[in-house]
Amino acid sequence: MTSKKKEKKSRIYVCHTFYHAYIACLKEFHLPAEERGKATLVLSKMSNDFGNLKERAEKSGLFEAVFDYDEKEESFFPELAAYRQDTGNLVKNMIQRIRFTKKFGKLQAPYVPVDFREYGDIYVFCDSDPVGYYLSTHRIPYHAVEDGLDCIKYYDTARFDNRGHFGLKAWMAAHNLIHIQNGYSKYCIDMEVNDISALQYPCPKYIEKPRKELTEHLTEEAKKILADIFIENKEELEKTVKEDGGKKHRILVLSEPLCDLETRKRIFADIIEEFQVIDGQQAAVLIKPHPRDVVDYREVFPEHIVLDGKFPMEILNYVEGLTFDKVISVFTVPHAILFAKEKVFLGKDFMDKYEDPMIHRQNEQIY
Repeated sequence: MTSKKKEKKSRIYVCHTFYHAYIACLKEFHLPAEERGKATLVLSKMSNDFGNLKERAEKSGLFEAVFDYDEKEESFFPELAAYRQDTGNLVKNMIQRIRFTKKFGKLQAPYVPVDFREYGDIYVFCDSDPVGYYLSTHRIPYHAVEDGLDCIKYYDTARFDNRGHFGLKAWMAAHNLIHIQNGYSKYCIDMEVNDISALQYPCPKYIEKPRKELTEHLTEEAKKILADIFIENKEELEKTVKEDGGKKHRILVLSEPLCDLETRKRIFADIIEEFQVIDGQQAAVLIKPHPRDVVDYREVFPEHIVLDGKFPMEILNYVEGLTFDKVISVFTVPHAILFAKEKVFLGKDFMDKYEDPMIHRQNEQIY
């Protein structure tokens, strides 16, 4: 008597940020209706507090199951420190890295909440995180997904983190001796990016999946479900984002976890001062904190309107009638925003005034 082979579950998404979870939802809505509701969503608690997003995602019916993931950083395992010591010799360092890769991947096993082998397609945002080491060490194929919109264009983490002898390191990753993120791991099937033409360095596993395609055919019902998943109190948020204090113009400032806290406060004070006046009039200022930004903007800027930070900014696209004169960001790519007359991306030249340029000009240091 032969045993019947167990049928694999359809899809699983491993997310580290609200934006990742948002893209996972969009990818599900992009499928035919009959294929939805069969995927699993995994929310890593390593670097982000998702609040009660798990419960709201479960209630949405968009996913079959939703799991929290107590993913552990390298620093959680003190025994790994010995493998990070520079021996002063390239060969010895690479041997240390091989040992580190295997050890780190194995140490993750007790904290992984699912059996990834049960799934047909595994989608991982940020496979530079420990889950990438786990999958590679255990020889489990997966799809990598671009961390943020065009993020590799501005910061190619794979090449920056592996500066010097990159060709050798990429070869080692391709043979599963070490792990390199964003398409270089042997067990990474492919790496989804928004726009290949925007990327300076090629990778054979890059495949273009424009994020815009995920939103252009969303139905009103889908938009409502998205809002219900990511906004805890929709009515309150809609009321808040439409406040203007009786002023004619409005701007939205997107905060980011930049520099030290005091410098960060100065950065956003300077941004507000520079952009608040429109056509000779003071505009109403709304601040959308980044989910990982710990500055209390209500305390720092009591005169301005501060939104809840625990949702991806793109959700504001689904607030009917919402319009800002300007949306201003430093490194957050604002291309997907539909509710602003003007989008201001300040970028590296702006940040040069606040910290050593080499801290944020990573691509210029790739060799």
